[in-house]
Amino acid sequence: MRTSNPTLNDQVFLQSRSGNRADGVMTLNGTVLKTAILTLLLVTSASWSWKVFVSGSPPAWFGAALPVSGILYLVLGLIISFKPTTAPALAPVYALCNGVIVGIISAMYEQQFGGIVLSAVLLTCGILFALLAAYTTGLIKPTENFKLGIAAATGGIFLFYLVSMVLGFFGIHIPLVFGNGPVGIAFSAFIVVIAALNLVLDFDFIENGCAAGAPKYMEWYAAFGLLVTLVWLYLEILRLLSKLRSRD
Repeated sequence: MRTSNPTLNDQVFLQSRSGNRADGVMTLNGTVLKTAILTLLLVTSASWSWKVFVSGSPPAWFGAALPVSGILYLVLGLIISFKPTTAPALAPVYALCNGVIVGIISAMYEQQFGGIVLSAVLLTCGILFALLAAYTTGLIKPTENFKLGIAAATGGIFLFYLVSMVLGFFGIHIPLVFGNGPVGIAFSAFIVVIAALNLVLDFDFIENGCAAGAPKYMEWYAAFGLLVTLVWLYLEILRLLSKLRSRD
């Protein structure tokens, strides 16, 4: 079982098979419940940071909320990824920190393009349920070649973003890709497609984990990984919609 989501991969799954099952085993209903909890926490903190950001008079300490949340977001994400047993305790905190960032980013987009956040949320939910239906009915089957292709594309995208970030420190930018021209829009659309297809691989990981009787803590870990993909998809949809709106 392979997934391009760096938090849901074969090695983690295989390691979990030797874990302690005293608390029970991973189930689909349990994973769905954990995903709902993490999503609720993310939405709650995102709503809070959104309201404070647009209030016009945020408290003095709010200026440190974004960098602190960003640091915690990265640190907690790495800890959970390398040590899945910490997911039950750290995944909720990760969701709260992630929500603060998502809320501020969403508010910034909304101020520039009214109504864009609602459109992005609806599109994200629509893609999630459409792909879930396609996966459960067998319309989309994650074969090994399919998984390898999505893994390669996802890795290439993150490598490209990393190189672009480093170049940005030296004042070097890539206007065609990140602009709102045809090339930039096509690039963003491609990333949205890859992010969406990662959901299929996440579904496959969850299904196989439940079938293999992975330890109970893997429910939190799988929910954490699915949340990572959903947030990535949502932010890429926001980026794509903003490019399209900029051309109006």
